[in-house]
Amino acid sequence: MSDTLADEIAELPRLNRAQLRAKWRAVLNKEPPVHLRKQLLVPLLAYKMQEQTYGGLRPEVKRRLRDLADSFESNPKQAGAKHQIPLRMKPGTRLIRQWQGETHHVTVSDRGFEYDGRLYSSLSEIARLITGTRWSGPLFFGTKQTKKGRGRL
Repeated sequence: MSDTLADEIAELPRLNRAQLRAKWRAVLNKEPPVHLRKQLLVPLLAYKMQEQTYGGLRPEVKRRLRDLADSFESNPKQAGAKHQIPLRMKPGTRLIRQWQGETHHVTVSDRGFEYDGRLYSSLSEIARLITGTRWSGPLFFGTKQTKKGRGRL
């Protein structure tokens, strides 16, 4: 983030509501929503300023968010169940798991998962090799959310 933009964003919490609304108009060339309190104006304005400088969400992310919102509107209790967002790991990410006194290292590549000098297509294959039993690889390596909705990472 540029120093100028960072300084502008750092200044936002010090502005009063009227000043924030004026800043919104200057930055976005439109009126801010009337109902927004200062506590919401600050992060929204900061996001919009960053979005103008660096660009917004990628189209596929926008589509995914729209799908999730539609799912929630149609059935709030089931929202997200069929639209679980998979954890996307960047190539080069290292997963480390200790199992029965041994440390196991897996490296994410653009072709799969590298473990012990070999390439595997799924973490579950690796988890089975390590444990000798059928495990969910993402659960074993801590990349899957638990049923309570809290990630293990």
